[in-house]
Amino acid sequence: MAEAGEEGVGFDLENLPALATLPLRASTRGFGYALPSMIISVQWINEYLDAPLSADELVAALAAAGFGCEERVDGPGGEARLDIEITSNRGDCVSHVGLAREAAAVTGRRLVGAGAAPHGVKASHDSRVDAPHDSQSLIVGVENPVHELCPYYSARVIHGVKVGPSPQWLRDRLQSIGQRCVNNVVDVTNFILFELGQPLHAFDLRTLRGGRIVVRRARRGETMTAIDGTRLTLDESMLAIADAERPVALGGVMGGQETEVSEATTDVVLEAASFNAANVRQTSRRLRLMSPSSYRFERGVHPATVAAAADRAAALIAQGGGGRWDGSAAVAGAPIPAPPVVSMRCDRCRRIAGLDIPTKDMLGILDRLGLSPVERDGGRVIECTIAPHRLDLTREIDLVEEVVRIHGLERIAPRQRIEIEVVGLQESVLRRRAVEQALTACGFHEVVTYSFLPMEDARAFLHPGFELLTLADDRRKAEPALQPSVLPGLLRCRKRNQDAGHKEMRLFEKAACFAMVNGEKCEQVMLGLCLDAPDRQQGLRAMRSAIDSAARALLGASAEVRVEPEDGPWFEPGAGAAVHIAGRRLAMMGVLGARLRSHFDLETPVVVAEINFDGLLQLDVPAPAIASLSTWPSIERDLSLVVDERTRWQEIEAGIVEERPANLESIRFIGAYRGKPIEKGRKSVTVRLTFRDPGRTLRHEEVDPQIEAVVAAMARRVGAVLRE
Repeated sequence: MAEAGEEGVGFDLENLPALATLPLRASTRGFGYALPSMIISVQWINEYLDAPLSADELVAALAAAGFGCEERVDGPGGEARLDIEITSNRGDCVSHVGLAREAAAVTGRRLVGAGAAPHGVKASHDSRVDAPHDSQSLIVGVENPVHELCPYYSARVIHGVKVGPSPQWLRDRLQSIGQRCVNNVVDVTNFILFELGQPLHAFDLRTLRGGRIVVRRARRGETMTAIDGTRLTLDESMLAIADAERPVALGGVMGGQETEVSEATTDVVLEAASFNAANVRQTSRRLRLMSPSSYRFERGVHPATVAAAADRAAALIAQGGGGRWDGSAAVAGAPIPAPPVVSMRCDRCRRIAGLDIPTKDMLGILDRLGLSPVERDGGRVIECTIAPHRLDLTREIDLVEEVVRIHGLERIAPRQRIEIEVVGLQESVLRRRAVEQALTACGFHEVVTYSFLPMEDARAFLHPGFELLTLADDRRKAEPALQPSVLPGLLRCRKRNQDAGHKEMRLFEKAACFAMVNGEKCEQVMLGLCLDAPDRQQGLRAMRSAIDSAARALLGASAEVRVEPEDGPWFEPGAGAAVHIAGRRLAMMGVLGARLRSHFDLETPVVVAEINFDGLLQLDVPAPAIASLSTWPSIERDLSLVVDERTRWQEIEAGIVEERPANLESIRFIGAYRGKPIEKGRKSVTVRLTFRDPGRTLRHEEVDPQIEAVVAAMARRVGAVLRE
């Protein structure tokens, strides 16, 4: 037998010719069910308005509110049926009450009777959800440890129900929108679905093993037969509604066949809940199983709206089936969040709209939409308490849109000229481009690679103390890891270019990298560089030069870049270094180790570097210093200093700077030499010193004492000997 909001929602075959013109969407897997946008009855809508609207008036009002009519069908007796297109962010309007609220806001009518039972049926709205209930009176217990997937779950038990045909008023309501009637339990849940937009599900209490409901993650390999006969295989990403032994429903999607209501049912358990929209959507897509319930849960159902709809349904089932419901409910879930408060500046609303909308009109519009507006700050600000059914309203601009939408978009006069204020590029964009241009000038090509990696690639470049962030998605079985580093993608790209015959490549990429740190997700933009290095020493110098160029493009010619030797897990022993820029450790560079080079099948040695790009862009840029160029000639002297192999360039440069030779303008590294006649364990480092007097022509004999002082200082500091 059909269940609430699932395959029991079908079209009345007797009215098939009239319904054949209605556009249908999103068929489920081969069972012939098609999901309309939202088919409504004009007469049903008018039950919630203090003054009725004709079909034409209702179409115009909904169109003005942003909901177009795709099709209109006039039924017997002049009752019109409309197919209304609903935008994906307006889950509150996939119901008659929701659309009636919109029509009332546009036309100035008052919303009445929403939630009031027709034909004298009285529904209880005392949900009593704030206090625990006696499980003996309910005869069902509820457990819900997964609040992130199901923030609110409730069960109401109606005893002594006689399942049979529905009352005439209920059949008339459902048939007015082309729904076939099933029985007095299923029809009530369908009625609430289309009236209030709250999906419900009914179980036969006798079939629930252990007399309890457990809301939990499904276990891998668990199976369940859905009401439509589909045999489902579940996994841990899905939410199962289970009894003491097995899944009996798939949370937010569809119920199970073994616990459905039948003619033999006497005690009904009515499920009413709020499920995580993203999880419902994922489960529905993965199983290719859609229903009117999943359609609504995917668009969001707030926990605060559930109880009233469930109470109304329980009262209707009790009366229509001659049953008993004591007004109680078993509830399990997280505390219902307080309604958010959003403020809107009236002047900003008028400025954005380009309309002089009086503040009192704004208050009236927001009040008709049920947003409880209150004036603040002397009428300059309107503060709204957002109703729980409006999940789409979170920011000031959302309230501005609501005011303009209801006030009338047609009132905005078109302009013959559009005035555009020219604004320069953001500073962050300029800084990013400066780095990119500097690297391009150094011969690098920018590439873009995928963020997903095979596990072995991701583990190879995982920093110590970090954990991989992976996706549980069957579509990415071969590449389930989010990249913890930019380098694996660069190396894969280098391999593809190698196979295409390209040589002497220089590549760079900036991209977000992901990892888990102390149980928290971490995301950071990194800049990766890779260059071929048949000569490893020359490759390291080229990489250092590229990093220097990037830093100077960003921080100016005086940017401080310091390299400290440091072995890393990715580099050859003795061929790695940490790079400090402006005093902050922001990068690592080195020759890729033989193991990783073999893993990526690279024929040529490569030098790689990875820079914290976010940190680089956050460095303070000094104000540029402008000085006129000297008109006087300079004197250059090259010194070849023989030093110990372990002596670093920074030591030589720092020693010369501390000596403070007169008229010294710059210090440049020219090259290094190893070999005869230099003894083993030592090297010759050539330094170019440039001298200039800003006011006159400098003479060589004035520079000679400075050179002698530098040579003596180098001998004292690093044991340097001037090479002959």
